[in-house]
Amino acid sequence: MVVDDEPAILRFLRPALEANSYEMASAATVTDAVKRIAADAPDLVLLDLGLADGDGKDVIRQVRGWSEVPIIVLSAREREIEKIESLDLGADDYVNKPFSIGELMARMRAALRHRQRRNAEPLRLKVGSIEIDAVRHRVVRDGAELKLTPKEFELLSFLARHAGRVVTHRQILAAVWGPAHTSDTQYLRVYVGQLRQKIEARADEPQIILTEPGIGYRIGGDDEPRA
Repeated sequence: MVVDDEPAILRFLRPALEANSYEMASAATVTDAVKRIAADAPDLVLLDLGLADGDGKDVIRQVRGWSEVPIIVLSAREREIEKIESLDLGADDYVNKPFSIGELMARMRAALRHRQRRNAEPLRLKVGSIEIDAVRHRVVRDGAELKLTPKEFELLSFLARHAGRVVTHRQILAAVWGPAHTSDTQYLRVYVGQLRQKIEARADEPQIILTEPGIGYRIGGDDEPRA
């Protein structure tokens, strides 16, 4: 599903997608996009942020309430805040216009692989006092639900699935943000800081998400994640 109100972009993408064995549907507005995604259940969404009736981030916000369909933002907006907000709302990747078809196809394949891995993961994880429900996207600590953003949830889930092991910055960034973002360590530090504020008893003395200096992070304690 391509969500874009520029006919030239649709004419450019359709033959390229069809040549790579994708079937393409399209929508031009926030309202139509949400309806079409709900009705057609596409395998992946390519989303422009500048739509006729609003901001494309509203599509992410609404769709993430009930769907984990991979969403790749295609936008001419280059401000870092736009990328952070889109990813924080639950977009899987962010590609700046203009872009090459080769790069776009690679990012689409990565997003689809990522979804396949998510679908094969345990539905529930438990590490110490933290319980993660992958179906409802809920995180509970000592019986109290924690309010996490989609990316914070994905980051915590990835670390929990590797409890007891050190995961590198590159491994985390590739798994949560995609292979094009393996050098964006500042993103990772920001999100780990946000996550610690929500799940740690004291964010300045973390006991759950531990830093391995110069390498990455690991979940503290000896607990292994359980389905």
